[in-house]
Amino acid sequence: MGIWRNCEGTTRRDCLKLGLGGAMLGTGFIDTLRLKGTAGDSANPLAKADRCILIWMDGGPTHFETFDPKPDAPAELRGEFDPIATALPGVHFSEHMTKLAAMADKFAMIRSIRHNQGNHGAGNHYMMTGSPPRIPVGCGAFVSFHPSMGSVAAHELPRPAGLPSYFSMPSMSRSGGPNFLGAKYAPFVVPDDPNSTSFQVRDVALPKGLTEDQFQHRSDLRRLVDRLPRIADQAAGDPVLAIDEYYQQGMNLITSPSAQAAFDIHKEPDEIRSAYGRDSFGQRCLLARRLVEGGVPFVTVYDGGWDHHSNIFATCRTRLPNWDNSVATLISDLDDRGLLDTTLVLALGEFGRTPKLSTLNGQTTAGRDHWANAMSVLMAGGGTPGGTVVGATDKNGYSAVERVLSPENFVSTVYTKLGINPDKMLYTPQGRPTHLVSDPTPITELMG
Repeated sequence: MGIWRNCEGTTRRDCLKLGLGGAMLGTGFIDTLRLKGTAGDSANPLAKADRCILIWMDGGPTHFETFDPKPDAPAELRGEFDPIATALPGVHFSEHMTKLAAMADKFAMIRSIRHNQGNHGAGNHYMMTGSPPRIPVGCGAFVSFHPSMGSVAAHELPRPAGLPSYFSMPSMSRSGGPNFLGAKYAPFVVPDDPNSTSFQVRDVALPKGLTEDQFQHRSDLRRLVDRLPRIADQAAGDPVLAIDEYYQQGMNLITSPSAQAAFDIHKEPDEIRSAYGRDSFGQRCLLARRLVEGGVPFVTVYDGGWDHHSNIFATCRTRLPNWDNSVATLISDLDDRGLLDTTLVLALGEFGRTPKLSTLNGQTTAGRDHWANAMSVLMAGGGTPGGTVVGATDKNGYSAVERVLSPENFVSTVYTKLGINPDKMLYTPQGRPTHLVSDPTPITELMG
């Protein structure tokens, strides 16, 4: 599998090497459990969903070549692809979105979100958190001024038995961390490729060469040692006692049937695996379905490589059919299993792309640059009315002009559907009050 690289030169491999807001990136299960506390367990009766799959299209996907084609725009703006009809009269997608077009009555499309953060770092933060950056942020920055949607979901929703509450595959988005909520609400990152025949998640299997009986024997031996008096056993806040708790959870995880079942993608029927697509992205979508099926509240499928400053048409011509197939299959599979009503599916990036094709030294590079005035966001499930199109951009795709919405409205919609009050007041470790979302107004057309 190739390494996706954005225009600032940061790769997702770099992401695994960087700290963010005190969070740990790419920790193993036992390390994650050591940091993880018990999330709030109070259920909101208004919740339409209790799980969410976020397909993060890192780099900024083009709205022209996906869900908002502009066939009446001048040739230098509209691009090479033709529009196609969808299942909704008068609504068109771009020509390579065939499967999603045929099932457009199953999901909603938001065409009118816009903001003023036209670089990767700031745009990523705004769309991932619903909070604009507090200071100017460069394209390559990893920024965390506010908790991400995934971390908030892990904090607010009940934790599943035997599994962490928040996953990100194969890496974490630059603003996908917990900020002041603390590292126990950081995502557990699964960097391995589920499309590989040797796919196995670290820390969810016995070490090689160790049988189950040997593992149990060593666990029994540890329990005997743990009975020995410790100098600090009676001291308040003894960290050893906390380590013991998380060690036990880690051992339970290794032998947890729910963890084993969720990650054993090889047990999926061949026809299901093939339906999702036998590539890394398709199999991660399938793994995300298995995780939410196991009760995980929030799963991010990090899908890099959408920063198309050049060669956009050749790249999309190859990539979009597979992407379209995998996302359409995920929505259909959740629906067939009776999970779509309670599982929210999102697909978006940090912004859209420029109407005008980019140039270098006066020559067209057949690409589009960053553009935060217009973008397309897919939302399915969790009570979202299918066949809904919210807002519109102008005839040339320059800007959202009808039912103009903000990232705050989008994130508030996600929280409301998950039964989380977007107007909730959180407190930093220093006691500073912080609204979850500054404008807690959800998108009413999507609430069902």
